[in-house]
Amino acid sequence: MTDLTAMQADLSARVTAAADLAALEAIRVEALGKQGSISELLKSLGKMSPDERREQGPKINGLRDAVAAAVAARKAELEAAELDARLAAERVDLTLPPPPERKGRVHPTMQVLDEMIAVFAEMGFALAEGPDIEDDFHNFTALNFPPKHPAREMHDTFWLPEDANGERKLLRTHTSPVQVRVMQQGQNRSLPAWIAQGQAPPIRVIVPGRVYRSDSDATHTPMFHQLEGLVIDRNIHMGHLKWTLDAFIRRFFESENVGTRFRPHHFPFTEPSAEMDVQCDRSGGSIKIGEGTDFLEILGGGMVHPNVLRNCGLDPDEWQGFAFGLGVDRLGMLKYGVPDLRDTFAADTRWLEHWGFSAFQAPNPATGLS
Repeated sequence: MTDLTAMQADLSARVTAAADLAALEAIRVEALGKQGSISELLKSLGKMSPDERREQGPKINGLRDAVAAAVAARKAELEAAELDARLAAERVDLTLPPPPERKGRVHPTMQVLDEMIAVFAEMGFALAEGPDIEDDFHNFTALNFPPKHPAREMHDTFWLPEDANGERKLLRTHTSPVQVRVMQQGQNRSLPAWIAQGQAPPIRVIVPGRVYRSDSDATHTPMFHQLEGLVIDRNIHMGHLKWTLDAFIRRFFESENVGTRFRPHHFPFTEPSAEMDVQCDRSGGSIKIGEGTDFLEILGGGMVHPNVLRNCGLDPDEWQGFAFGLGVDRLGMLKYGVPDLRDTFAADTRWLEHWGFSAFQAPNPATGLS
């Protein structure tokens, strides 16, 4: 008969000396596998006499259990050692901050609007806001639009159905009604609190916001964004307007070499009125501002019409001022090369991923703008 005590001592010693899991597994198979030495002893029990089986059975089963326990214990030791080695080799410094997940983009229109507001804020302009749904007086009459002016017609303006008083409200066609409200607020402090914060002259405000016109092509959309400016004070003249707009254009386009010119024009709410052109180069299928010998119309403005001042309760013999208006979306197209204005309202996340701005973008060192 096999010396079971010696066999157990040998297997236990080999299990303890196993250097890794692979060596330990080889010992386990050699002893406890289907063809293993202990398994063969268990098979031999069937050939023994009952007396021999009663004597050898407990011993062989005890050997099997002892070796299996030794293998399990050594396996746990080797697995723990292997885990410790991996942890030491793959150590992560959890004190370091994780990399930021910069998901989402700032819409180019909002980026441009923020840049414009920042420039005018540096010039001392305050911010004013007003309602998108306006009445005829603030949108047209107060701004010196004649009763039969084409802008009042259905093909230009989105009119709402008549209310109980027979009055038809409209979606504002420009942000100029807010200028009227600001000047009125300065004369009548009893107006509702939701009207934009107004003040008595001197006044220096910008009015950004959405406006609505019945128009749609590559450079026009039914809803778009404008930013208008208003300055009211004594002894204001066109030279102040020209300097303000020249300074804004140079700052916004980040170039001191942008040439500008003013051409006589007509707006009902300003007199004299002018359109401002900027120097550009149209070659190569794109428009480059501040280069070339061509010019592009970019905004309109002028001296506030005396009738507008009177409609807002100001004496034109005492107060003068200038006003101007810029298309936010179109300025963004020129600065950042967006080819089609309609894409800015298409709600296509792929377009926004391409043209959008990071919310974590550092300020531009040349301008201080994000």
